[in-house]
Amino acid sequence: MPFARARDGARLFFTDEGRGLPLLALPGLTRNGGDFDHLAPHLSGVRLIRLDARGRGRSDWTGPETYTVAQEAADVLALLDALGIGRAAVLGTSRGGIVAMAVAAGGAGDRLLGVALNDVGPVIERAGLAAIEAYLGRRPAARTHEEAAAARARLSPGFRDVPFARWLHEARNHYEAVPEGLRLRYDPRLREAFLAAPAPGEMWPLFDALEGLPLAALRGEASDILSAGTLAAMRAHRPDLIAAEVPGRGHVPFLDEAESLATLRAWLDLCRARAG
Repeated sequence: MPFARARDGARLFFTDEGRGLPLLALPGLTRNGGDFDHLAPHLSGVRLIRLDARGRGRSDWTGPETYTVAQEAADVLALLDALGIGRAAVLGTSRGGIVAMAVAAGGAGDRLLGVALNDVGPVIERAGLAAIEAYLGRRPAARTHEEAAAARARLSPGFRDVPFARWLHEARNHYEAVPEGLRLRYDPRLREAFLAAPAPGEMWPLFDALEGLPLAALRGEASDILSAGTLAAMRAHRPDLIAAEVPGRGHVPFLDEAESLATLRAWLDLCRARAG
């Protein structure tokens, strides 16, 4: 299996497929590289690199004190160094988008060809944070992937026209089947890190650190993390922002919707032009 070493020795699992523009895909808080399974078949001329953040998926579980945005930003740079990649476009879903902004704000913006934010921005809605706190680190009551898929469909009212097979894919990506039921595919102690972290204030300085980079943003129409007002403010800050609202989606879009694909393709074209 492909692993890179973080600077503290932690093993970071990644996948690396395709040829072309380096596109580093960073998943959400409790998620892993499977976040991008639905997007991958629609990409061409792209070297898609997916990283499981530490404590998630097949990367090492290194303890709650290491599950920070700053550490995860440093891990991104360690992976790029290990792969010999000087600059990459970065697509960040939710937490992954915050990490991408942190890379730029930490002084490494020259390593980025552009950033695309999937349902995240410089202001995180309290309702979304409360929803995360309710499930984070807790095993599901469902005992099979099929039961978990049905529960996700039932508890995701902002999503429309999603086939059951899609929810089943999500359940299999999030949970491992074991004799006693389903087990999280991330370190349950991520909950401790989440509760110990300061309440996120407005992150406009992180967003502004992306100045000069090709920038895209997607928002699920019913998102409880990224509000329509925040997306409008992002557009005001960056009139060149390529942005779209994805109908029939909450947090987060699957990225294979027509609106998502059109936005990401336009953004990737700008990233290619920047790469020369």
